[in-house]
Amino acid sequence: MRRDPRRQHRVLQILIALGELIHPFRFHFPASPDRVGQSIGCRYAVSVPGNRFSRSASKPSLDTIEENDMKRMIATMGFAALLVTAAAAASQQGGGPNDAQIAHIAYTAGEIDVAAGRQALAKSHNRTVRAFAQEMVRDHAAVNEQALALVKRLGVTPEANPTSTALSAAAETKHAELSHLNGAAFDRAYVANEVAYHRTVNGALRDTLIPSAQNGELKSLLQTGLTLFSEHQAHAEHLAMSLT
Repeated sequence: MRRDPRRQHRVLQILIALGELIHPFRFHFPASPDRVGQSIGCRYAVSVPGNRFSRSASKPSLDTIEENDMKRMIATMGFAALLVTAAAAASQQGGGPNDAQIAHIAYTAGEIDVAAGRQALAKSHNRTVRAFAQEMVRDHAAVNEQALALVKRLGVTPEANPTSTALSAAAETKHAELSHLNGAAFDRAYVANEVAYHRTVNGALRDTLIPSAQNGELKSLLQTGLTLFSEHQAHAEHLAMSLT
């Protein structure tokens, strides 16, 4: 039986729309903006409950084929990418996040990639992968330092929201998943997730966060970040091709 691409697309849309609902956990910044960097560390929310899809006991059905395709898509993109997409879409429907929420999202996204880079530095022996990971740690940490200085100067306390919550929970899951891999398998999985993560975060910056930002300095910092992170995306894509 031929698959209906329209139906498959609808299934994916539903999955993405429900992504942020599977985590009731929250990721809180401290009340004082100048203590954010001390408290956030690398500890995220608890792991994501497993996604369950119905299976037929008989021969593979169209639903089973779509399920397998969906699982392969999730494995390729990573939970973080799917969840940030869902949360960004929800924010758009609600009129867009405010500046305090945007600051929280941007900082969270940066810290997640710093933690991912540090994990890669601890596990990978590939020289090019390690160089990429060092670049991610350096650049995202630098942007987050600027973000912390900005919110402190503006007197803004970053506000927890579904997007940063989803990012944090997904990062914990991805970190645990990658911890079980070694050698070339780890390198490929880490870089593939970096490609997916940067594509989606850059899309959220371009389509949701930058247009929603009201403060001119915050908007400018996000635009600078988008330029830098687009370079990261291109680097990750090139590196992924070299590892296949």
